[in-house]
Amino acid sequence: MGLGVEYEAAYEGADEFGVEVDPAGAVQWRRGNDIFYWAGEALGWRGLRSANWLFDAALAFDEGREESDSDEAHLNGLGDAEEGFEVVLQVRRAFNDDWRYWLDARIITGEDGNLGLFGMGYRFGKQRNGTGSEIAIAVVFHDSDYANHDFGIDAAQAAASGLVEIQLSGGFRSVGFNYNYRNYINQNWQFFGEIVYEHYGSEIQDSPIARKNYEAEVGVGFIYVF
Repeated sequence: MGLGVEYEAAYEGADEFGVEVDPAGAVQWRRGNDIFYWAGEALGWRGLRSANWLFDAALAFDEGREESDSDEAHLNGLGDAEEGFEVVLQVRRAFNDDWRYWLDARIITGEDGNLGLFGMGYRFGKQRNGTGSEIAIAVVFHDSDYANHDFGIDAAQAAASGLVEIQLSGGFRSVGFNYNYRNYINQNWQFFGEIVYEHYGSEIQDSPIARKNYEAEVGVGFIYVF
């Protein structure tokens, strides 16, 4: 368990940023090559199948979006985007047994639509305990329901907010970059850091909700390992 500090956008597409302190850590139970875990707002299973295939399935909670997320009233009249649960399915294929290079595919599905991610990553160094640095890049797609949940404005919302009505189609969403660093300070204390950048596609950039053509986040924290 631990604590993390993040500097991030107030909501998807926001030009407002702020600092947020969040709990960090997880509870997990391992049986052979299977791990059952609770981490943050997700409950799931992760399993290694052969030396090069990793599968993950989780039930995650989506916090949604509230008009009050914008301190500058950019969301006024849009109403609150409902919170809910999503199913996350992931498969990762390593190119070799030490997991220095891998391909990644992820599907997120729920009441608000579907999102798919396809990426590749690289982990630096020779250590095999999960510490050190890794980078990943990904291409993200979504269907129209998912796109409009975050960036669509219907007729009623347009009338209430004064923003232009827009309905998005499914397809390309963004290109993303992720950098992670993790290291042990001593036997029990771990330091971690993360940088996330997502550059939106042209259709999302056309939405009045997307006041920036990207979303970015920087986070650091400490975890105590029992």
